[in-house]
Amino acid sequence: MKRFVLGAVSALVVASTAVAADYPSKEIQGIIQWGAGGSTDTVMRSVTPHAEEALGGTVVMQNMTGGVGAIALNHVAGQDADGYTLLMGAENPLLYKVMGLGDKDYTDFTPINILARGTPILVARPDAPFDDYASMMEYVRANPGEVRFGATGPGGLPSVVTAMMNTVEGELDVIAVPYDGDGPALTALQGGAIDVMPAVLGAAIEGIRAGNMKPLAIVDVAANERLPDVKPVTDYNEAYNTYLPWGPFFGVFVKKGTPDDVVAKLTEAYATGAEAADFKELMDNRGFSMMSISGAEAEAFLTKWQQGTTWLLQDAGLTKASPEEFGIARP
Repeated sequence: MKRFVLGAVSALVVASTAVAADYPSKEIQGIIQWGAGGSTDTVMRSVTPHAEEALGGTVVMQNMTGGVGAIALNHVAGQDADGYTLLMGAENPLLYKVMGLGDKDYTDFTPINILARGTPILVARPDAPFDDYASMMEYVRANPGEVRFGATGPGGLPSVVTAMMNTVEGELDVIAVPYDGDGPALTALQGGAIDVMPAVLGAAIEGIRAGNMKPLAIVDVAANERLPDVKPVTDYNEAYNTYLPWGPFFGVFVKKGTPDDVVAKLTEAYATGAEAADFKELMDNRGFSMMSISGAEAEAFLTKWQQGTTWLLQDAGLTKASPEEFGIARP
Protein backbone atom coordinates (compact mmCIF):
# COMPACT_ATOMS: atom_id res chain seq x y z
CA MET A 1 0.00 0.00 0.00
CA LYS A 2 2.81 2.42 0.90
CA ARG A 3 4.54 1.71 -2.45
CA PHE A 4 1.28 2.45 -4.26
CA VAL A 5 0.88 5.81 -2.50
CA LEU A 6 4.48 6.80 -3.17
CA GLY A 7 4.12 5.78 -6.79
CA ALA A 8 0.92 7.79 -7.15
CA VAL A 9 2.57 10.89 -5.65
CA SER A 10 5.55 10.51 -7.98
CA ALA A 11 3.25 10.22 -10.97
CA LEU A 12 1.46 13.41 -9.95
CA VAL A 13 4.75 15.29 -9.60
CA VAL A 14 5.92 14.11 -13.03
CA ALA A 15 2.57 15.03 -14.59
CA SER A 16 2.62 18.47 -12.98
CA THR A 17 6.17 19.10 -14.20
CA ALA A 18 5.22 18.02 -17.70
CA VAL A 19 2.21 20.35 -17.75
CA ALA A 20 4.35 23.26 -16.61
CA ALA A 21 7.03 22.47 -19.22
CA ASP A 22 4.47 22.41 -22.04
CA TYR A 23 2.65 25.52 -20.86
CA PRO A 24 0.87 27.02 -22.68
CA SER A 25 -0.42 24.13 -24.78
CA LYS A 26 -3.83 25.74 -25.42
CA GLU A 27 -5.52 29.13 -25.39
CA ILE A 28 -5.46 31.09 -22.14
CA GLN A 29 -8.61 32.88 -21.06
CA GLY A 30 -8.15 36.44 -19.82
CA ILE A 31 -11.19 37.58 -17.81
CA ILE A 32 -11.44 41.38 -17.54
CA GLN A 33 -13.43 42.62 -14.55
CA TRP A 34 -14.80 45.70 -16.27
CA GLY A 35 -16.49 46.64 -19.54
CA ALA A 36 -15.01 47.35 -22.96
CA GLY A 37 -13.41 50.76 -23.29
CA GLY A 38 -12.82 51.29 -19.57
CA SER A 39 -9.39 51.84 -18.03
CA THR A 40 -8.86 48.21 -16.98
CA ASP A 41 -9.91 46.97 -20.41
CA THR A 42 -7.62 49.45 -22.17
CA VAL A 43 -4.64 48.58 -19.99
CA MET A 44 -5.04 44.82 -20.41
CA ARG A 45 -5.60 44.94 -24.16
CA SER A 46 -2.49 47.08 -24.54
CA VAL A 47 -0.06 44.96 -22.49
CA THR A 48 -1.32 41.46 -23.30
CA PRO A 49 -0.25 41.23 -26.99
CA HIS A 50 3.32 41.86 -25.87
CA ALA A 51 2.97 39.25 -23.10
CA GLU A 52 1.57 36.76 -25.63
CA GLU A 53 4.64 37.21 -27.82
CA ALA A 54 6.97 36.59 -24.87
CA LEU A 55 4.91 33.62 -23.71
CA GLY A 56 4.50 32.01 -27.11
CA GLY A 57 0.78 31.54 -26.58
CA THR A 58 -2.62 33.15 -27.09
CA VAL A 59 -4.67 34.97 -24.47
CA VAL A 60 -8.33 35.32 -25.43
CA MET A 61 -9.73 38.25 -23.49
CA GLN A 62 -13.33 38.46 -22.35
CA ASN A 63 -15.11 41.24 -20.51
CA MET A 64 -17.15 39.86 -17.62
CA THR A 65 -18.89 42.67 -15.78
CA GLY A 66 -21.16 42.93 -12.77
CA GLY A 67 -21.01 42.98 -8.98
CA VAL A 68 -18.30 45.68 -8.91
CA GLY A 69 -16.01 43.11 -10.54
CA ALA A 70 -17.03 40.25 -8.23
CA ILE A 71 -18.62 38.16 -10.99
CA ALA A 72 -15.33 37.97 -12.89
CA LEU A 73 -13.33 37.23 -9.74
CA ASN A 74 -15.68 34.45 -8.66
CA HIS A 75 -15.61 32.96 -12.16
CA VAL A 76 -11.82 32.72 -12.18
CA ALA A 77 -11.81 31.42 -8.60
CA GLY A 78 -14.06 28.58 -9.77
CA GLN A 79 -11.70 27.43 -12.54
CA ASP A 80 -8.80 25.00 -12.27
CA ALA A 81 -5.55 26.40 -10.86
CA ASP A 82 -3.63 25.60 -14.03
CA GLY A 83 -2.78 29.05 -15.43
CA TYR A 84 -5.30 28.86 -18.26
CA THR A 85 -7.67 31.41 -16.73
CA LEU A 86 -6.29 34.82 -15.79
CA LEU A 87 -8.07 37.50 -13.79
CA MET A 88 -7.41 40.95 -15.19
CA GLY A 89 -8.57 43.36 -12.55
CA ALA A 90 -8.24 46.51 -10.54
CA GLU A 91 -8.18 47.33 -6.84
CA ASN A 92 -11.84 46.77 -5.98
CA PRO A 93 -11.62 43.10 -4.80
CA LEU A 94 -9.52 44.15 -1.82
CA LEU A 95 -12.63 45.90 -0.47
CA TYR A 96 -15.18 43.15 -1.17
CA LYS A 97 -15.21 41.60 2.28
CA VAL A 98 -15.59 44.80 4.30
CA MET A 99 -18.09 46.31 1.83
CA GLY A 100 -20.25 43.16 1.88
CA LEU A 101 -19.68 42.43 -1.82
CA GLY A 102 -18.22 38.92 -1.55
CA ASP A 103 -16.17 36.48 0.52
CA LYS A 104 -13.14 36.32 -1.79
CA ASP A 105 -10.43 38.83 -2.63
CA TYR A 106 -6.89 38.83 -3.96
CA THR A 107 -5.69 36.68 -1.04
CA ASP A 108 -7.25 33.81 -3.03
CA PHE A 109 -4.99 34.62 -6.00
CA THR A 110 -1.33 34.93 -6.92
CA PRO A 111 -0.33 38.28 -8.44
CA ILE A 112 1.38 37.83 -11.80
CA ASN A 113 2.03 41.52 -12.27
CA ILE A 114 0.75 44.73 -10.68
CA LEU A 115 1.23 46.80 -13.80
CA ALA A 116 0.54 50.40 -12.83
CA ARG A 117 -1.32 52.62 -10.42
CA GLY A 118 -3.14 55.89 -10.66
CA THR A 119 -2.01 58.89 -8.66
CA PRO A 120 -4.71 60.79 -6.76
CA ILE A 121 -4.72 64.57 -6.77
CA LEU A 122 -6.73 67.25 -5.02
CA VAL A 123 -8.06 69.86 -7.44
CA ALA A 124 -10.17 72.97 -6.86
CA ARG A 125 -12.43 75.17 -8.95
CA PRO A 126 -10.32 77.85 -10.67
CA ASP A 127 -11.67 80.73 -8.53
CA ALA A 128 -11.53 78.88 -5.19
CA PRO A 129 -10.24 81.10 -2.33
CA PHE A 130 -7.21 78.85 -1.78
CA ASP A 131 -4.31 77.79 -3.99
CA ASP A 132 -2.62 74.87 -2.25
CA TYR A 133 -3.24 72.21 0.39
CA ALA A 134 -2.20 74.35 3.36
CA SER A 135 -4.43 77.28 2.43
CA MET A 136 -7.32 74.89 1.68
CA MET A 137 -7.03 73.34 5.16
CA GLU A 138 -6.87 76.79 6.72
CA TYR A 139 -9.99 77.85 4.83
CA VAL A 140 -11.90 74.64 5.68
CA ARG A 141 -11.19 75.13 9.40
CA ALA A 142 -12.12 78.80 9.30
CA ASN A 143 -15.35 78.11 7.39
CA PRO A 144 -16.97 74.92 8.80
CA GLY A 145 -19.74 73.37 6.74
CA GLU A 146 -19.04 75.58 3.74
CA VAL A 147 -16.53 73.85 1.43
CA ARG A 148 -18.12 71.37 -1.00
CA PHE A 149 -16.17 68.18 -1.78
CA GLY A 150 -17.14 65.99 -4.75
CA ALA A 151 -17.88 62.32 -3.99
CA THR A 152 -18.62 59.16 -5.99
CA GLY A 153 -19.95 56.80 -3.31
CA PRO A 154 -18.50 54.53 -0.59
CA GLY A 155 -15.26 52.82 -1.63
CA GLY A 156 -14.61 55.21 -4.51
CA LEU A 157 -11.37 57.18 -4.76
CA PRO A 158 -12.86 60.43 -3.36
CA SER A 159 -14.27 58.63 -0.29
CA VAL A 160 -10.90 57.02 0.47
CA VAL A 161 -8.91 60.24 0.02
CA THR A 162 -11.41 62.19 2.14
CA ALA A 163 -11.28 59.48 4.83
CA MET A 164 -7.48 59.69 4.71
CA MET A 165 -7.64 63.45 5.23
CA ASN A 166 -10.06 63.05 8.15
CA THR A 167 -7.72 60.54 9.79
CA VAL A 168 -4.60 62.63 9.30
CA GLU A 169 -6.02 66.11 9.91
CA GLY A 170 -8.96 65.37 12.21
CA GLU A 171 -12.60 65.32 11.14
CA LEU A 172 -13.19 67.92 8.43
CA ASP A 173 -16.50 69.79 8.45
CA VAL A 174 -17.16 69.82 4.70
CA ILE A 175 -20.16 69.05 2.49
CA ALA A 176 -19.99 65.85 0.39
CA VAL A 177 -21.78 66.27 -2.94
CA PRO A 178 -22.37 62.92 -4.71
CA TYR A 179 -21.83 62.36 -8.45
CA ASP A 180 -22.04 59.32 -10.70
CA GLY A 181 -18.30 59.09 -11.41
CA ASP A 182 -15.34 61.44 -11.46
CA GLY A 183 -16.15 62.71 -14.97
CA PRO A 184 -19.43 64.42 -13.96
CA ALA A 185 -17.82 65.60 -10.71
CA LEU A 186 -14.90 67.26 -12.50
CA THR A 187 -17.33 68.92 -14.90
CA ALA A 188 -19.27 70.22 -11.89
CA LEU A 189 -16.02 71.47 -10.36
CA GLN A 190 -15.17 73.47 -13.46
CA GLY A 191 -18.66 74.96 -13.40
CA GLY A 192 -18.35 76.00 -9.75
CA ALA A 193 -20.94 73.55 -8.35
CA ILE A 194 -18.32 72.10 -5.98
CA ASP A 195 -15.10 73.51 -4.57
CA VAL A 196 -12.72 70.54 -4.27
CA MET A 197 -12.50 67.14 -5.93
CA PRO A 198 -10.18 64.24 -5.06
CA ALA A 199 -9.56 62.66 -8.47
CA VAL A 200 -7.06 60.53 -10.34
CA LEU A 201 -4.36 62.58 -12.04
CA GLY A 202 -5.08 61.15 -15.49
CA ALA A 203 -8.68 62.38 -15.37
CA ALA A 204 -7.81 65.86 -14.14
CA ILE A 205 -4.58 66.78 -15.90
CA GLU A 206 -6.11 68.17 -19.10
CA GLY A 207 -8.45 70.40 -17.11
CA ILE A 208 -5.48 71.62 -15.07
CA ARG A 209 -3.45 72.36 -18.19
CA ALA A 210 -6.40 74.23 -19.70
CA GLY A 211 -6.75 76.35 -16.55
CA ASN A 212 -10.24 75.01 -15.81
CA MET A 213 -9.23 73.74 -12.37
CA LYS A 214 -6.24 74.24 -10.13
CA PRO A 215 -4.15 71.58 -8.40
CA LEU A 216 -3.80 71.78 -4.64
CA ALA A 217 -1.62 68.75 -3.88
CA ILE A 218 -0.54 65.37 -5.22
CA VAL A 219 -1.83 62.65 -2.90
CA ASP A 220 1.46 60.76 -2.93
CA VAL A 221 4.85 60.63 -1.24
CA ALA A 222 6.61 62.66 -3.94
CA ALA A 223 5.88 65.22 -6.62
CA ASN A 224 4.75 63.92 -10.00
CA GLU A 225 6.83 64.63 -13.09
CA ARG A 226 3.69 65.64 -15.01
CA LEU A 227 3.06 68.45 -12.51
CA PRO A 228 6.47 68.96 -10.89
CA ASP A 229 5.53 72.23 -9.19
CA VAL A 230 2.64 70.69 -7.25
CA LYS A 231 3.75 69.48 -3.82
CA PRO A 232 2.78 66.08 -2.39
CA VAL A 233 0.57 65.99 0.70
CA THR A 234 3.45 64.43 2.66
CA ASP A 235 5.25 67.80 2.38
CA TYR A 236 2.39 69.32 4.38
CA ASN A 237 1.80 66.49 6.84
CA GLU A 238 4.17 63.54 7.28
CA ALA A 239 1.37 61.43 8.79
CA TYR A 240 0.20 60.67 5.24
CA ASN A 241 3.22 58.38 4.86
CA THR A 242 1.29 55.74 6.81
CA TYR A 243 -1.19 55.36 3.93
CA LEU A 244 0.81 56.33 0.86
CA PRO A 245 1.58 55.53 -1.88
CA TRP A 246 -2.03 54.72 -2.63
CA GLY A 247 -4.24 54.76 -5.69
CA PRO A 248 -6.27 52.66 -8.10
CA PHE A 249 -4.20 49.95 -9.78
CA PHE A 250 -4.32 47.30 -12.48
CA GLY A 251 -3.07 43.74 -12.17
CA VAL A 252 -3.03 40.26 -13.66
CA PHE A 253 -3.74 37.35 -11.29
CA VAL A 254 -4.08 33.55 -11.28
CA LYS A 255 -5.84 31.31 -8.80
CA LYS A 256 -3.72 30.24 -5.85
CA GLY A 257 -2.33 26.74 -6.31
CA THR A 258 -1.23 27.35 -9.90
CA PRO A 259 2.09 25.50 -10.46
CA ASP A 260 5.16 27.60 -9.67
CA ASP A 261 6.66 27.05 -13.13
CA VAL A 262 3.48 28.32 -14.78
CA VAL A 263 3.40 31.36 -12.48
CA ALA A 264 7.05 32.04 -13.36
CA LYS A 265 6.35 31.88 -17.10
CA LEU A 266 3.38 34.21 -16.84
CA THR A 267 5.30 36.58 -14.56
CA GLU A 268 8.20 36.80 -17.01
CA ALA A 269 5.82 37.31 -19.96
CA TYR A 270 3.89 40.16 -18.37
CA ALA A 271 7.07 41.79 -17.05
CA THR A 272 8.31 41.78 -20.65
CA GLY A 273 4.97 43.15 -21.86
CA ALA A 274 5.13 45.99 -19.33
CA GLU A 275 8.44 47.09 -20.86
CA ALA A 276 6.89 47.66 -24.31
CA ALA A 277 7.29 51.25 -25.47
CA ASP A 278 3.67 51.69 -26.57
CA PHE A 279 2.39 50.37 -23.25
CA LYS A 280 4.60 52.75 -21.28
CA GLU A 281 3.44 55.60 -23.52
CA LEU A 282 -0.21 54.69 -22.86
CA MET A 283 0.38 54.68 -19.10
CA ASP A 284 2.13 58.03 -19.29
CA ASN A 285 -0.62 59.58 -21.42
CA ARG A 286 -3.27 58.30 -19.00
CA GLY A 287 -1.39 59.70 -16.00
CA PHE A 288 -0.63 56.30 -14.47
CA SER A 289 2.62 55.42 -12.70
CA MET A 290 4.38 52.28 -13.89
CA MET A 291 4.89 49.58 -11.25
CA SER A 292 5.40 46.17 -12.92
CA ILE A 293 5.91 44.31 -9.65
CA SER A 294 5.31 40.64 -8.79
CA GLY A 295 6.07 38.04 -6.15
CA ALA A 296 6.72 39.17 -2.58
CA GLU A 297 6.84 42.84 -3.60
CA ALA A 298 3.36 42.63 -5.14
CA GLU A 299 2.01 40.74 -2.11
CA ALA A 300 3.39 43.41 0.24
CA PHE A 301 1.83 46.17 -1.89
CA LEU A 302 -1.58 44.45 -1.87
CA THR A 303 -1.44 43.87 1.89
CA LYS A 304 -0.55 47.50 2.64
CA TRP A 305 -3.20 48.78 0.21
CA GLN A 306 -5.91 46.61 1.76
CA GLN A 307 -4.95 47.42 5.34
CA GLY A 308 -4.81 51.17 4.79
CA THR A 309 -7.94 51.43 2.67
CA THR A 310 -10.25 49.12 4.60
CA TRP A 311 -9.41 50.69 7.95
CA LEU A 312 -9.80 54.20 6.57
CA LEU A 313 -13.26 53.25 5.33
CA GLN A 314 -14.05 51.49 8.62
CA ASP A 315 -13.12 54.56 10.66
CA ALA A 316 -15.21 56.70 8.31
CA GLY A 317 -18.25 54.47 8.97
CA LEU A 318 -18.48 53.35 5.34
CA THR A 319 -17.99 49.58 5.72
CA LYS A 320 -20.51 46.78 6.22
CA ALA A 321 -18.09 44.75 8.37
CA SER A 322 -14.91 45.47 10.30
CA PRO A 323 -11.58 44.54 8.65
CA GLU A 324 -10.75 42.82 11.94
CA GLU A 325 -13.37 40.16 11.18
CA PHE A 326 -11.26 39.06 8.20
CA GLY A 327 -7.86 39.24 9.86
CA ILE A 328 -6.94 42.53 8.16
CA ALA A 329 -4.60 44.25 10.59
CA ARG A 330 -4.82 47.96 11.28
CA PRO A 331 -1.77 49.71 9.73
